[in-house]
Amino acid sequence: MKRSLFGYGKTTQALAKSGGWDIYDDSFTCKETDAYGNALLPPSAFDPLQSALELPSPGFPPTHPLVQKALHVTSEYDYFFPHMPPCVWITGTNGKTTTTQMIGHLLKEKGAVTGGNIGTPLAELSFDAPLWILETSSFTLHYTSKARPNVYVVLPIKPDHLSWHGSMEAYETAKLKPLEMMHEGSVAILPKRYASLTTNAHLIPYENSQDLAAFLGLEAESLSIKEPFLMDALLALVVQRVLFGTITPQAFDTFVLDPHKLQELRDAQGRLWVNDTKGTNLDATIEALKRYQDKPIEIILGGDDKGVDLTHLFETMQSLHVKIYAIGTNTQKLMDLAATFGLVATPCHTLAHAVKAIDKSLSNKGVGLLSPAAASLDQFSSYVERGEMFMDLVRGLK
Repeated sequence: MKRSLFGYGKTTQALAKSGGWDIYDDSFTCKETDAYGNALLPPSAFDPLQSALELPSPGFPPTHPLVQKALHVTSEYDYFFPHMPPCVWITGTNGKTTTTQMIGHLLKEKGAVTGGNIGTPLAELSFDAPLWILETSSFTLHYTSKARPNVYVVLPIKPDHLSWHGSMEAYETAKLKPLEMMHEGSVAILPKRYASLTTNAHLIPYENSQDLAAFLGLEAESLSIKEPFLMDALLALVVQRVLFGTITPQAFDTFVLDPHKLQELRDAQGRLWVNDTKGTNLDATIEALKRYQDKPIEIILGGDDKGVDLTHLFETMQSLHVKIYAIGTNTQKLMDLAATFGLVATPCHTLAHAVKAIDKSLSNKGVGLLSPAAASLDQFSSYVERGEMFMDLVRGLK
């Protein structure tokens, strides 16, 4: 019987290096062979009766015809579970990457390695490492039914990826699924609203950064990391306390945040612009707005909003001094919402037109903010390309 991979993205390409796979992708139109001896096949060639295992790329939705036909769908996590070292998994809607990086920073001297959704597929991680720290997406969790973490960190869960999961309930269910599989001796750090769920894990519930600081016996203000990244830092310290009994908050003095998240820059006139291209959902954008709420905000919104109701975002903007510049495939949706809530908005459609429009009205007291509340793939190859283009456009202003 054959083993099958669905999709030819980063995760499946890493798995393909082991050879012996049949790989199906919508971009393949005829049978070919890759450098590792794997068969590259169009989806129409898939025979579920000839496949003993099907492992989809994390972004492959359950509605895809290949997944619908498959009989033995599993996840990258389940596939490697028998060989995994102890693991910390991090999930939630916003802050997963930063929290994962912070835990990795704190535990690097212990030999911990980071991977998962953060960039390194499991197939490329060292199985000899004493600890894996994995940023874990809802896509992966949807297909996972056996693997479980030793420590599970759940950041607040807000609406996102609803077009993939079908509903907020299904998205939330995927995020919380590992709790059902965790054993005694494991630990879950999660929002208080989920503290009544059935699990064998020991629970450390929290409501906000103050709860986490109190658990640690810290004054939150003493940390060099500030909001909106304070909660991420405190969660990382809780993991360090759980695993090793001590914390090293001073280690954050040398932690450097990734670009593209509330990254500030100045144009030739000294005006403030902020690259928050990683703000791909409404909650992340609301946090960005809060950070600059004392300034006139000229915000670029738009892209693929993944079917999320953006009403709460527009309710938040009603109390702020804000102008909206709409781009991407949901431009008209944004314009309609702006009209409904009485907000000033300009249809720009593209990022270049939006920056040009803001340039004409931005004052030295204001901020030009790219925080789209939407994914980038309608117009860009990634959120990184969107952010780099934004910064190049700003640097090019006279």
